[in-house]
Amino acid sequence: MSEGDLRGRVLKALAGVRHPKTGRDVVESGHVQGLEVSETGDVRFSFGIQADDPGGLVREARGAVEALEGIGAVKINVTLPQSGQGGAAPRTAGAPPSAVSGRGPGRGPGVVPAPTPKSDILGENTRIVAVSSGKGGVGKSMVATNLAAAFAADGKKVGLLDADIYGPNIPVMFGAEGRPGVSGAKGQERIEPMEAHGVRLMSIGFLLEKEQPAIMRGPLITGIIKQFLEQVTWGDLDVLVVDMPPGTGDAQLSLVQTVDVDGVVMVTTPQDVATGDVRRGIKMFERVNTRVLGIVENMSGFVCPHCDEEIDIFGSGGGERLAEEMGLPLLGRVPLDPDVRSAGDEGAPTVLSAPDSGAGRALRAIAERVAEMVSAVATPTP
Repeated sequence: MSEGDLRGRVLKALAGVRHPKTGRDVVESGHVQGLEVSETGDVRFSFGIQADDPGGLVREARGAVEALEGIGAVKINVTLPQSGQGGAAPRTAGAPPSAVSGRGPGRGPGVVPAPTPKSDILGENTRIVAVSSGKGGVGKSMVATNLAAAFAADGKKVGLLDADIYGPNIPVMFGAEGRPGVSGAKGQERIEPMEAHGVRLMSIGFLLEKEQPAIMRGPLITGIIKQFLEQVTWGDLDVLVVDMPPGTGDAQLSLVQTVDVDGVVMVTTPQDVATGDVRRGIKMFERVNTRVLGIVENMSGFVCPHCDEEIDIFGSGGGERLAEEMGLPLLGRVPLDPDVRSAGDEGAPTVLSAPDSGAGRALRAIAERVAEMVSAVATPTP
């Protein structure tokens, strides 16, 4: 069967998938864009999520294609609703067109220009605190979750932006489910954040199917983070906490080039393999003129519940040595505590669900110190 015949069959199958509310098929409505069908039957296309879509629409589209004879692998790039494109063609990505295609006035393929920092995106008084690490698995999202929950418990208006696009854990750690709404007139739509434990939340995890991976290149990551900053109705926040992905890549650069970050909290575990990566992360933020507030040492020790002996499973003192070497404060140590694990799985941050535990007390003390440091940041004189 020719490539053209395969493409026609795929389009026909997708046209049989109809939106239950509008009655329009997903091809007619502009959900499906960029359809590619290879000679071997592999299918690739983008599926643009829209405001009133049911949760299973992407899965239904995939099933319709996979049911066809002669079809190989089916790859779907799920994309976000795009605002501010009134009168444009159907939206095919959750980022500005230039960020998806790498093309635009004066740009070559794959080139994304550095955005200009905009201090007024979130309001003049909003403090932005990024939580970062050089290595995955050190508890960065746990620290971000508990900082945001502690700030909210103290009466602050708090937002939490999940910039970890490849590993969006914030919805689970806050016990938040559902899909964000979209408000505003046509062409001026804005995404409404979810909310849990008094914290406004935005994560790509709210927009993907439960087990769907985010398969995206760097330019698209840049566009999504900018969209989460600029096109979400955050409201008048006191603090926006940003949960960064591990490493020193596109997400980190996009954040510091889009908004003025008031401070970064670096998270590590005690062993050298973690502190070495965090050291590189600190150097990266220094090079882009972003203040690092200090270091949090997570999993710093485990107290045996039977004999009360403290066991240094991941070594000891790594965070303190790193802080001393880099000339930064050690913001606190968080012990390895089963309450932290259960709190993350159950969607109840430790500072709320187990405030008197060792980890709960440590996390609240860290949050208080970070709040003091950020509030003391002076506004630069023009």
